[in-house]
Amino acid sequence: MNTIFQTWHWSISGFLIGLIMLSLLYFGKNFGMSSNLQTLCSMTGIGKKVSFFDIDWKSKRWNLVVVLGAMLGGFVAVHFMSDPSNVAINTKTIAQLAALGIDAPNGQLEPNFLFGNQIFESPKKIFILIMGGVLIGFGTRYAGGCTSGHAISGLSNLQLPSLKAVIGFFIGGLIMTHFLLPLIF
Repeated sequence: MNTIFQTWHWSISGFLIGLIMLSLLYFGKNFGMSSNLQTLCSMTGIGKKVSFFDIDWKSKRWNLVVVLGAMLGGFVAVHFMSDPSNVAINTKTIAQLAALGIDAPNGQLEPNFLFGNQIFESPKKIFILIMGGVLIGFGTRYAGGCTSGHAISGLSNLQLPSLKAVIGFFIGGLIMTHFLLPLIF
């Protein structure tokens, strides 16, 4: 059991992801998380009014199971199989976050300043959360998929649009981290 509780080497995780991708290719499926929102909306019957949601959601049920498994697996991993006190953050990163007024996680997986309940006391932070969600949702649909779909599934299928999207994701992340985040905080 100790092997399961420890951090796994990247090659083991990479091999397992590759194995899953090969099985999806074998069965003619594409991996992606953001497409599940379209599936969930289609299940409500909204496809009768909005053509974007007029899809055969029953053929995509398997991907809803993937999302449910990811959520359940994340819950089990965080609450039963991990020790967040051993999260190692580079001291330079801690100093840069402190300069922005963000405290170190201190034995937690994320800082309370950004993810604690006190964010709901600040209209500015609520606005940032809502705008971030809208921008992520819009960007996901505009890019034709999310980071996991493009980076894992699209790149493994050698799709040029996925390569362009992943490059855009990285550039956007760098711009956000180095230029926009300091302006926001």
